Amino acid sequence: MNPLRTLENMLAGLVEGTFGRVFKAEVRPMELARKLAREMDENKTASVSRVYAPNEYSVWLSARDRARYEGVEGEVIDELCAYLLEHARAENLALASRPHIVFHTDEHLQLGEFGIEARLTSSEEEPDESPAPAPPVAPVRPPRGGDRLEPPAAGNTMIFSNSERVRGAVEGTGPRRRSKALLVVSGRRLLLAPGGAEVGRSRECDIVLDDSSISRRHAEVRPGASGWTIEDLDSTNGVSVNGVAVHGSQRLHTGDRIEMGSTEIFFEIAP
Repeated sequence: MNPLRTLENMLAGLVEGTFGRVFKAEVRPMELARKLAREMDENKTASVSRVYAPNEYSVWLSARDRARYEGVEGEVIDELCAYLLEHARAENLALASRPHIVFHTDEHLQLGEFGIEARLTSSEEEPDESPAPAPPVAPVRPPRGGDRLEPPAAGNTMIFSNSERVRGAVEGTGPRRRSKALLVVSGRRLLLAPGGAEVGRSRECDIVLDDSSISRRHAEVRPGASGWTIEDLDSTNGVSVNGVAVHGSQRLHTGDRIEMGSTEIFFEIAP
């Protein structure tokens, strides 16, 4: 079986199976799985002959999100560990031990916010399951993709958010409600996440396009203080809007025609 398909099926099972019916909070197992895998990739360490990935992960949740996991937390953690193990195998990453995940509650986090700290520990070292100090949640810069915030002086701790409270403060939009945006591809209307989306051929992208002329990470569509924009992520064949090549960040308006490779996409603002 295709390793990528295996990972996709496992990830989908976290949401569409038993656990998906239990969790209605903003922080869902699928979202945790994706962010944990991203932290594994971004905190890997190269040795002489191997590339090692973190094997210990601390996850902080808000009290409201953590409460949704009561009674099935152990099962969810087992699924997440299995997903990370498969991800490490697919990416040919070495692990000092089987992935170990511990959940913590941080009273300062709001619904939809969560923190992840990734650590590489030796196989002899016992995992630390004692209550960990809560990570700071104040963001200091707008994240790429709209969903990742780097707190000051927090080591490897990363704060992720679906919360309009945090995202509004970062992007300067205040309490104003952000418009919903869609990409229309071959008749399919794809609603963009509030923080935007990466578009490309890679399965790691938020919107995956099956076009060999599109780069793995081709472009990024994201909201800002003045509206939605698109940016070329150094793709091979570039991005154009209404026939004009995009250089840097380009403002988007409803009805704009976007071309990536041989794929034609239309941008819309939902009413």
